[in-house]
Amino acid sequence: MNQDLQTFPMPITTPRLILRPPELADAKVVNAAILESLEELSRFMPWAKTSPSLKDTEIFIQQALDNWIAKKNEEPYLPLFIFENGSGEFLGSTGFHHMNWEVPCFETGYWLRTSAANQGYMTEAVNAITRYAFIQLGAKRIAITCQRENLRSKKIPERLGYVLEGVLKSNRRAIQSGALTDTLMYARYSLEGLPDLNVDW
Repeated sequence: MNQDLQTFPMPITTPRLILRPPELADAKVVNAAILESLEELSRFMPWAKTSPSLKDTEIFIQQALDNWIAKKNEEPYLPLFIFENGSGEFLGSTGFHHMNWEVPCFETGYWLRTSAANQGYMTEAVNAITRYAFIQLGAKRIAITCQRENLRSKKIPERLGYVLEGVLKSNRRAIQSGALTDTLMYARYSLEGLPDLNVDW
């Protein structure tokens, strides 16, 4: 599959969510969500070690826009911002990274603002992009990796029937302590057994 020929119809919608590529106008709400959630994010996200300025967030969004246009397989890859369907509140981010268009296969990751936690939003969002990857992008595999101690993050693939392929022992350092820790590798190879969800794009 040639990435130059790939189309990405957007937005992706679910009963509660709208997922779409970033826009420059999102910078203020995204920056505010990061600052609100920095204590939690800094435990597991390397990019959240320090408080970003609004300019930092604007630069990130511009880089993301450039990547979406060129389908670049480099940081910040292809993020999708998540909004509550109705209020329009910015909730967090997911997306596709480490793409291999020849297979095709993808990885995904995610973060959720602190005030939106424990409401099932990210499970719904990842369910949606999993469907999008297999149906729209023709994926043969989509993977999720997370630090062993990141209990909230690992619950997402477990709820959605991703297979725990393995544990990468002592392959990363915990961000705050610097201690050696492990990475959990989850993957899906089809939509079989994925919880039902009404998704459109």
